[in-house]
Amino acid sequence: MADEPEATDGSVIYVVDDDEGIRRALDLLLRSVGLRVETFESPDEFLRFPHSAGPSCLILDVRLRGKSGMAFHQEIVNSGMHIPVVFMTGHGDIEMGVKAMKAGALDFLAKPFKDQDMLDAVAQALARDSERLAAEAALTGLRASYQSLSPREKEVMGFVLSGLLNKQIAAEMNLSEITVKVHRGQVMRKMNARSMPDLVRKAESLGVKPCLPDGRHR
Repeated sequence: MADEPEATDGSVIYVVDDDEGIRRALDLLLRSVGLRVETFESPDEFLRFPHSAGPSCLILDVRLRGKSGMAFHQEIVNSGMHIPVVFMTGHGDIEMGVKAMKAGALDFLAKPFKDQDMLDAVAQALARDSERLAAEAALTGLRASYQSLSPREKEVMGFVLSGLLNKQIAAEMNLSEITVKVHRGQVMRKMNARSMPDLVRKAESLGVKPCLPDGRHR
């Protein structure tokens, strides 16, 4: 296994294959384009290794000693681990490739594969994982923004999402119209919403429902 400093962007490629020659070849290939690589002889070694918080990809052999790569991939999926998987096999066929893709694999390469095909698959995997991490970070920030709202601001937001005017919200909440206007402005500012459609989109991402005039949620 490699023991080099992590790449500046935190991206890393994990290789699980019980063939030492394949592990070395992939290690050299991926390092030749500046990628950080960690290789493992078995799935258990991979699971024990501390994983990067940055974009990553798992290159997994279908046939491993003691455990099927396909079965291990299903374990990964069931555990909730989010990592793009590129399968490789020397005994592959169309049926196995289709099964791997249906199970969520990003790509399926038969040995011997072209170096460029592997590099392209890895690049696509890292790009997809980067997008996932960015989306998760954005959602985390959005949740923090919503939690920064006061209970009254959250109530106002619910009525705003239902399409009520400030005057109508004021009547529902027994507040002055100017007070509702202030709360509404705070909601837009704290949620960093550029417009009503933007606020609606963010509310949908959070699962926040519009509030009906009688106080119920849609």
